[in-house]
Amino acid sequence: MQPVTMKGLYVQQGASEDEVKFVYQERKNVPVASDNYVTLQVKACALSWINAKLLSEIKPEEDIFPVGREIAGRVLEVGNKVSFFRPNDEVVGILPMDSEESGLCEVIRVHEHYLVHKPEKVTWVEAAGTIRDGVRAYTALHYLSHISPGKSVLIMDGASSLGIIAIQLAHHRGAKVISTAYSLEDKEYLEKLRPTVGVKQPLVARVIDVSNGKAAIAESCLEETGGLGVDIVVDAGVRLYSKEDESPSKLQLLPHKHDIILLLSVGGHWITLEKNLQLDPPDSNCLFLKGASISFLNDEVWNLSNARQGKYLCILKDVMENLSNGIFRPMVDEPVPLYEAKGTMEVVQSNQARKRQVIQL
Repeated sequence: MQPVTMKGLYVQQGASEDEVKFVYQERKNVPVASDNYVTLQVKACALSWINAKLLSEIKPEEDIFPVGREIAGRVLEVGNKVSFFRPNDEVVGILPMDSEESGLCEVIRVHEHYLVHKPEKVTWVEAAGTIRDGVRAYTALHYLSHISPGKSVLIMDGASSLGIIAIQLAHHRGAKVISTAYSLEDKEYLEKLRPTVGVKQPLVARVIDVSNGKAAIAESCLEETGGLGVDIVVDAGVRLYSKEDESPSKLQLLPHKHDIILLLSVGGHWITLEKNLQLDPPDSNCLFLKGASISFLNDEVWNLSNARQGKYLCILKDVMENLSNGIFRPMVDEPVPLYEAKGTMEVVQSNQARKRQVIQL
């Protein structure tokens, strides 16, 4: 293979935690497959918000990190110890947090334990655009809350890229789904959702429109469950203080932590994305009386530890199988060409993109 020059997109930590800058860097010579590594020709790469603070804690000596970790592509070469893949295999996966490879390069080097086979009828863009939200939904509903038929599930912001996958997974597992909508358009979209296989009943039993700030989430959920409360709650962030103490307008759409505790059932599970969650003694006492629990949804935990590598690969395979069978219909935007990757990543980092953004190489 002849040496070529390739550009990758990288993120540079700024002066503050929230300040980052995206830059292109050139890399010479195509990566060589060796041992358990494969050389991969990237066909599509999805973009996700980057936790620069967590990256700097994992690699404190670095100040620049690669961008683009959800990848789909074709295997070009395999190392002498690779057992899962062969050249020309179509694969999909998520690069580890400590990877030195940017998924926005034409050719990269990946360890085989971070990849699974891509089903033939799944497109490159769909595969890359679904894999992370699928992992997050599986982590929340299977490994943190043990979803089962007959349970009730509240998915906050159901019209988001994560919310739509979580709704479809919960419905597929036989749960009753309730969701919140942040706009009238989101509400109409969720109410029209139907499964592609099986009985054509609505995926969401009740959609709660919180856009006007008048909807009482706790009362609506208790009414829908006959006063018993919701078994599983997957939030999209919560308000920790009163409305008067929080200025950003988006926070006004989020439920208060007291509302979630109130609507939880006995033995219920609250799965939260709020890493700075603070509970007062009355909150803890209420959870204690209900025998309820709180878990933190950090999908990076699979890549931060090798202890459950087999389960992680099973999740990746399940996500692709459900996508292939039509159970998952992801919210993926129109693919973006590589030369627009920097601008698109800036939009993703500012949390202005509702649909999953995918770069097509």
